[in-house]
Parts: sequence; structure tokens; C-alpha cells
Amino acid sequence: MGNSRRHWALAAAPLALALLAATGCESAPGTGAEPAAAPSSSGARSTPVARVCAHPTAGPAKAPAGAVSVDPAVVDDLAAKTRNSPPHTTFWLRPGKHRLDPDRYAQVIPKEGNRYLGAPGAVLDGRRTNQYAFGGTSRNVTIRYLTVQGFVAPQDEGVVNHDSADGWVIEHATIQDNSGAGLMAGSRQGVRASCLRGNGQYGMNAYKATGRISGLVVEGNEIVGNNTGDWERRRKGCGCTGGIKFWAVDGADVRGNWVHDNRGTGLWADTNNNDFRIENNTLEANDGAALIYETSYNAVIRDNAIRRNNWVEGRRAADSGDSFPFATVYLSESGGEPRLKARTDKIEIYRNVLENNWSGITLWENADRFCNSPANTSSGDCTLLVRDTGRCAKPAISKAPLYADCRWKTQRVDIHGNRFVLDKSAVRCAAMCDRMALLANYGTYPHWSPYQGEGVADAITERQHNRWHDNVYLGPWQFVAHDPSRVLDFGQWQSTPYQQDAGSTLDPRAGG
Repeated sequence: MGNSRRHWALAAAPLALALLAATGCESAPGTGAEPAAAPSSSGARSTPVARVCAHPTAGPAKAPAGAVSVDPAVVDDLAAKTRNSPPHTTFWLRPGKHRLDPDRYAQVIPKEGNRYLGAPGAVLDGRRTNQYAFGGTSRNVTIRYLTVQGFVAPQDEGVVNHDSADGWVIEHATIQDNSGAGLMAGSRQGVRASCLRGNGQYGMNAYKATGRISGLVVEGNEIVGNNTGDWERRRKGCGCTGGIKFWAVDGADVRGNWVHDNRGTGLWADTNNNDFRIENNTLEANDGAALIYETSYNAVIRDNAIRRNNWVEGRRAADSGDSFPFATVYLSESGGEPRLKARTDKIEIYRNVLENNWSGITLWENADRFCNSPANTSSGDCTLLVRDTGRCAKPAISKAPLYADCRWKTQRVDIHGNRFVLDKSAVRCAAMCDRMALLANYGTYPHWSPYQGEGVADAITERQHNRWHDNVYLGPWQFVAHDPSRVLDFGQWQSTPYQQDAGSTLDPRAGG
């Protein structure tokens, strides 16, 4: 699964007032509860951020009419009252620390339509004993104003909505200091104005064991300090971390979030995701890339503020002598596909400000990664155009349509109207932090692959409609095309055969 780079290897608009109404935030960011956004060194104003961890919205101080009151002094009171109440019951958790039975599998199993509301100071604590807080397959469960902490979910599993049930709503919650993922996701799930902080692997793992997830909304959250277990070091190349990881999600709106200081990648869409809108987010100071969109399709990435990302992982790679252009926005075998139903038929990246990150945007395609190849790290998955992996074999894969459809392709990517700012003294780098790249590797594997040689590199560079244009570059940017050895200046990048960045400007002295 994930992370093909191991095989060779977003001034943004303010958070919409509509979001504040939808999530119940008391004031707009930067209008009283939080400091106003200050101008950045690029001259553009910073995006106001969702500081919900520092300023959580308090829940009801009294039990709503008809609600079942839950006593923190009674061990397992929440789970027991859930079992003994009908569906569509509202539960009000009193102030204090609520506990489950001291059994690793003890958890709350909601019934359909249940609502769980935390009073000010209500905490559900797993005491490093219980693995899961809320599980089961019941739909349309709501959790609001509650802190969930101290649970020890195993790797790749989650604490809240452990079984990825559909229709859940998590709002004004704090999910922190858990192992595994703080939260799983099902279809039609809304996660709003919540603090996903300091969890061991992911803040949220949008993954369903069977089928695809659709209609996911992630809005106005703070996603900070996740992957405390440093899983990429424990399982090198696992591709199993991030502030949020998305797997096989068909339709997601990720907007108005503050994703920062995560160990590893901020947002990572990995394997057969489609139809994403990633907009109005602030992505900053993540150790790895701000955003990875991998073996996935059709996305709009716009109006994001992307600052100081990838300093740790980018520097580590450069210090090791790796010539791959690791970037803060990394598209790996991902592109537009008109044959898939979505709100766009390309990947469009526009109106973002990228400031003092380790490099900019890399578009990459691994020639050796395709359905049925041993180099496919997506655990046997095939593209959304070919469901039967076994079809991608000799001799059929050498001819149309399988020759094209057995590959995830970096194609139809339109990068325009962005502002790229680089001050090397701020990043503290001498080289390799200044790249914009469009490239592939020389195909070699397996022996029966029809993609050997430079064919994929030629295609991604010249024939797959990947285009930069009308951007602004401030600082000493360089450009990589076709393969890592071709490092170009701005004039070469704009000239034949690459013909990139028509209508763009570059001022190499203006980044500092």
C-alpha cells in the first residue's frame, strides 16, 4: 500500500462564514477568539486557521430534554445505558472522566441514530487499556463536544467509529493521545470543528474494509501532531501515516482545516481515490509533504496556504544523496480521468500560496508500477478502469485498451495561478529544496513489462497534458523534467520540448 516514491525514489481565501454557521463556531478565526492573520513574508495575507484545539466549543451544561444522563462515577455507565436504550436516544455525558470496563475489547456499540453529547469537561478515557471507544455498524451516529483519549487501537485501526459505519457526524470533539487512528470514516461522514491531536498513527484513517467510502466531509478541523509512533521508521516505506490518510474514497470535501506539525505527511490520499476538493486549508510545518495524491483521480486543489512543509523528510533525503525531487505537493501516478464520474475530469491546482517549503510540486509516474506488477505497492489493487488485476498480463497488456488502462497515469494536471515563494535561508538549505518537477523513471521491471525504457518518462513529459502556466515564482527556483538528471533553468523549462509555464514570471532575487 502507498508510497510509490520508495520505488524511486496550497493568498488563500478566509474560512467561509458558512462553515462557522454549519459547525457552530462562536466567531470567525481572526475576529476576536484568535489573533488576526498576519502578512506573510511573500506579501500575501495568511489564511486564518481553525484553532479548535486551543479554543474548543463547550457542550451543553445541562442535559437536553429527553436525554439519558451518563454518570462518570459509574464504570461502564455509557456502554451499559447504550445497550439498554432504544435507537435514536440522546446521551448526555456529565462533566468528569468516563471509563469503560477494564477489558481491551470493551467499547460503546451505538444503535442507529444515537447522539452522544459531552458536557463541559466530559472525557471518555481508555486508560491505555481499552482498544476502541465507539464501534459497530449502526448508521447515523452523532458525537459532539466530547473528548476521547487514551485508547490503544492496533496499527491501522481506529478508536472512534472503529468499524467505519456510514453516516456518522463528529463535531466539536477532541480525539487525542490514542494509539492507531483517532478516527475511522464511513460514507456520508462529517467531521467538523474537531481537534484530532497527538494520535499514534493517524488523526483519521478514511478506510473501509469492504467497499468504497463516498460523500466524506472534513471541515474546519485542527489536525496536529499525529503519528507519535513514528511508523515510517518502524516499518520503512509502509506509507502508513499522516494527519489524515484516505483510501478508496469517492467524493470528499476537505476544506478549512489547519493541518500542521504532523510527523510525516499532512494529507495523504492513497489508492483509487476520486473526486476530491481540497480547498481553503492551511497546511504547515508537517515533517513530510503537505499533500500527497497517489494512484488516484480527479481533484481540485485550490486556495490553500502551504508553508514550511517537508523540511525533515526532504532534508533527510538530500543528505543521503537521493536526487529525487521530494516536494511539498506530490502527485504520484495520479491524474484526470474523464471516464470516471466526478465534479472535474482533471487535477487542477490553482490559487494556492506555497511559501518556504522543501521544493514545490512534483508530478511523478513510476514506470514499473501498474496492475499485476510486483512493483505495485498498492497490495494487489488495480486501477478503477480494470477491476480484474489478472487481466493485466501478457500478451493482453501490451495492446489497447489494457496498455493504457492497467496503469495509474499522471495526466491532465493543470497547475496555474499559484504563488511559489522560496527563501533558502529560511529553509536552511543549499540545494534540492528548490525544485518543481515532471518526471518518471526508466522502466525495467518486471521482465514482461510493456513499459520498459523511456516510454513512460516521454509520455508524462510530452503527451499526457500536464501543464504549468500563469504562475508567479519568487526565489531561485529550478525545474526537473523527464528524469532527475535533467535540471533546467526557467528559460529551458519554458522552451521546447517542455514548453511549461507560459505566462508565468520568475524573480530569483525576491524570495528572501
